[in-house]
Amino acid sequence: MSDNLPPPPPEQPQPSPWAPPAAPPGKQQRTGLIVSLAVGGGLVVAGALVALVYSLLDSVSDSIALPPARSDAPYSGPYDEQPYGEDPVEEEPEPVVSGPAAERDVTITRCARDSLIGWQHADLTVVNGGRSPAGYVVFVEFLDTKGAVLTDGIATTDDLAPGASVKVKAQGVGEVPTGTTCRVKQVTRDPM
Repeated sequence: MSDNLPPPPPEQPQPSPWAPPAAPPGKQQRTGLIVSLAVGGGLVVAGALVALVYSLLDSVSDSIALPPARSDAPYSGPYDEQPYGEDPVEEEPEPVVSGPAAERDVTITRCARDSLIGWQHADLTVVNGGRSPAGYVVFVEFLDTKGAVLTDGIATTDDLAPGASVKVKAQGVGEVPTGTTCRVKQVTRDPM
């Protein structure tokens, strides 16, 4: 018997039982590329959303009338002085009108029920019968064949010049039966 046996092979490191199996060398490179592209694409989309929100806020801020900034000038007095003997001429502002006078400015041109969802709406024409530009709020009721109120709707318009007209829609909410009619409940004319 001979003791000339070859030496045992060197001990190989054993993987941890909790470690995932080793990926082939090409897979790791593709996974890294996919992750990099996903992160880069996400940053591009986020940047585009930020730019969109900024442009929308910028356009909205241009249309909002902000009060004038407070002045640091010293207090000079509440009134402009009138020359002695002259009465100040002040125009009386047109009052907010609600009721029959304002209701004459509104005409229902069409009362219809949507065939798909069954919701009623009223097409209206508003003509400013006042002396100054005005905004209108029109309340419309939708009635069944017996005259009971089923639902209601509202239409508004802003800054309508005297004598000018505009078409608006008062949309009802909820399904109503065929044969539902429309009626103007209340109109408010608010001078601008």
